Amino acid sequence: MIELFFASAAAVPSLGGPAEIWAAIVKDFSNIGSPSALTAFLQVLMIDIVLAGDNAIVVGALAAGLPADQRKKVIAIGVIAALVLRVAFALMVTWLLGIVGLIFAGGVLLLWVAWRMYRDIGADHGTDSPGSPEIAGDEDSGIKPAKSFVGAAWAVAIADVSMSLDNVLAVAGAAKDHPGIMIVGLVFAVALMGIAANIIAKYIERYRWIAWIGLAVIVYVAIKMIYDGWVDPQLGLGKFVAPFIGG
Repeated sequence: MIELFFASAAAVPSLGGPAEIWAAIVKDFSNIGSPSALTAFLQVLMIDIVLAGDNAIVVGALAAGLPADQRKKVIAIGVIAALVLRVAFALMVTWLLGIVGLIFAGGVLLLWVAWRMYRDIGADHGTDSPGSPEIAGDEDSGIKPAKSFVGAAWAVAIADVSMSLDNVLAVAGAAKDHPGIMIVGLVFAVALMGIAANIIAKYIERYRWIAWIGLAVIVYVAIKMIYDGWVDPQLGLGKFVAPFIGG
């Protein structure tokens, strides 16, 4: 039974070596004008922008309240950990998408991310976090800062695992049929988190409509992943659950 949940990994095309990766990128971007490729690219772009800003705000909120030197260290840990995890998950994405039920589970996880974003965008959380000077918008995050350096570092590390997996699954779900766009999207996500996350957080805080568009895209991708993750003939969860439901 266990083999069934991993044997279907072959159903997901392997990214292969550098030559195959480059060929996939060239193929997808040479056809970027096609409706499917353009839609996938725009979805990936919006997901990366919104989640990078959201991730920065979470890290800043958890570090807020600590002394300045400790706060900067925690934020640095958060950014470095996010970069490492995104690279690791990106390298594993083909294998991850080949696990039966993970696409469905990823869609459910993204719905939870969407709910968290909706709550953060639509509500005024006031003084839940004192905010950190390094990250714009984290004072309205609704996240209580950790009380110690060790507590903040652990909280950031745990949050990074979830947020990095969210990001990789969202990008992979949006561009599943376009591996070249998926690869570029994952590289872009890493660059944004490492270089421009705070800038993005500042603009998302100032122009909330950016966040609403990103939220709509994430909800769409989540629903699509849940549907595909249930009905897919090789990787869908439905064909494994149906016999148990039917008795």
